[in-house]
Amino acid sequence: MLASYFQKGLVEAGCDEAGRGCLAGPVCAAAVILPEGFSNELLNDSKQLSETQRDELRVIIEKEALAWHVAMCTHEEIDEINILKASFKAMHIAIDHLEVRPELLLIDGNRFPAYLGIPHQCIVKGDGKYMSIAAASILAKTHRDEYMLMLHKKYPQYSWDKNKGYGTIAHRKQLMVHGSSPYHRKTFKWKEVPN
Repeated sequence: MLASYFQKGLVEAGCDEAGRGCLAGPVCAAAVILPEGFSNELLNDSKQLSETQRDELRVIIEKEALAWHVAMCTHEEIDEINILKASFKAMHIAIDHLEVRPELLLIDGNRFPAYLGIPHQCIVKGDGKYMSIAAASILAKTHRDEYMLMLHKKYPQYSWDKNKGYGTIAHRKQLMVHGSSPYHRKTFKWKEVPN
């Protein structure tokens, strides 16, 4: 069972990202403030859920959250400033756009550049420990997947409908055949697949 808060009585925003390890597409980050007493038995780290479960939870989270926002940094920004900084930038933008100002940020991971005026707590594997971070992981993942499905229509040869830009064997084979697309990250190295 996920914890509903880190510090009782505070307005907490959970923050997480999706797409850091991909070879193509943006990195997305979400910030979510859940209402007090929010509960859903299905809610968990997005990686532990099926695509159908994530899509169901996305609708519930977006409807019931006190505030939420998803932001992205493009593949160009990732190449320009590096993936870690791009992930943090997307998180900051998501927090910027929350309609309710949080009093504490719960960050999935082990480091985070301070957001002006709001204290934060880094929690390793936090998406499997706190509801608000799990909710953020689901929104970041579903919004990014939706974007990659849109790109797949332009570039079906990379099977982004299946791999969502991650460096699967099939994706790397397709890179060897077709070369990179305008949406591939130029600074990411990928291993060739032996025949």
